[in-house]
Amino acid sequence: MGIILTVLAAIVVAFAVFLWLRSPGTVRPVLDAAGDPVPGSIAEKVFVTINGVEQGMFIRSADLRHPVLLFLHGGPGMPTYVLEQRYPTGLEQDFTVVWWEQRGAGLSYSPDIPPETMTVDQMVADTVALADHLRDRFGKEKIYLMGHSWGSFIGIQAAEQAPDRFHAYIGVGQLTNQLESERLAYDYMLAAFRAQGNADMVRKLEAAPYEATIPLPGAYMALRDAAIHTAGIGTTRDMRSVISGIFVPSWLDPEYTLQEKLGIWRGKWSSSSVQLWNEVLKTDIRVEVPKLDVPVYFLHGRHDYTTSYALAKAYLQQLEAPVKGFYTFEESAHSPNFEEPERTRAILISDVLAGAADLRVVE
Repeated sequence: MGIILTVLAAIVVAFAVFLWLRSPGTVRPVLDAAGDPVPGSIAEKVFVTINGVEQGMFIRSADLRHPVLLFLHGGPGMPTYVLEQRYPTGLEQDFTVVWWEQRGAGLSYSPDIPPETMTVDQMVADTVALADHLRDRFGKEKIYLMGHSWGSFIGIQAAEQAPDRFHAYIGVGQLTNQLESERLAYDYMLAAFRAQGNADMVRKLEAAPYEATIPLPGAYMALRDAAIHTAGIGTTRDMRSVISGIFVPSWLDPEYTLQEKLGIWRGKWSSSSVQLWNEVLKTDIRVEVPKLDVPVYFLHGRHDYTTSYALAKAYLQQLEAPVKGFYTFEESAHSPNFEEPERTRAILISDVLAGAADLRVVE
């Protein structure tokens, strides 16, 4: 028994050393096509006090003359900068991209954050305050705002409240009515697994039926992520597990320190993230935000049931805005910015930066 314990202890120590060596926290530079650092580029990790709480972000740009793009990650509480390692977006070639990790998430996690400040209203206020900071730092009258999933929930509300700060709002996997979206996802998965002959997943879903309650049924939530990713309608079309697709890569990402990596998962699994998720379920964005005073563009994967493609498309049709565009990504699920990055960049350049002035529904 003593030998076994000694071996196990050695394995634990070796693994801890491995993680420490994989966690220098050094930001990778912006490189050109030859693999050399781009002169005049920036690649940095910075911390800024936003509404009384220190919050972190990665900033990447090949040229500081680029327009500024503030990216709001999903979750709640789940930074997606780690996906840049496997799915590079290339956005820094056209924008100064700010990968902000929101209050209580990732770089911005702290057990000392007052729990009463972990609200939707506070997240929206933080978004506007950070936009002001970025406008001042980079000398821009306005910036671009891109929200992904949960980030689209707070992003579209920030764009409604402070349109004078933003050139345009871009919703990626735009969230609308999540209670209805969850029902559509459950029905789709049950039918798809039956058609595939996946008796195990059918049995599990039938044993954990969806009900439109807040919070959602515990049995359904325990199965949800695994079912969505097995069905290919989750984070990306090819991601079959959040363990192999996000959890493991997050621990191997050298741009975070070990403490920052712990912060990613402490923030994701915090009670505050659960409370924010329940706030999402209570809110119908179609009712909450019927009008925007900035150009608005939705980028949505055809195979996205994490946030419903059909609901987002219908919402944009009814949303009042000076400029509107809806873009279907045929090879994507929930993250077309990561899954089809070249097309994403092309749309941002051809329509968003140009301010295309009519309703475009691009299939």
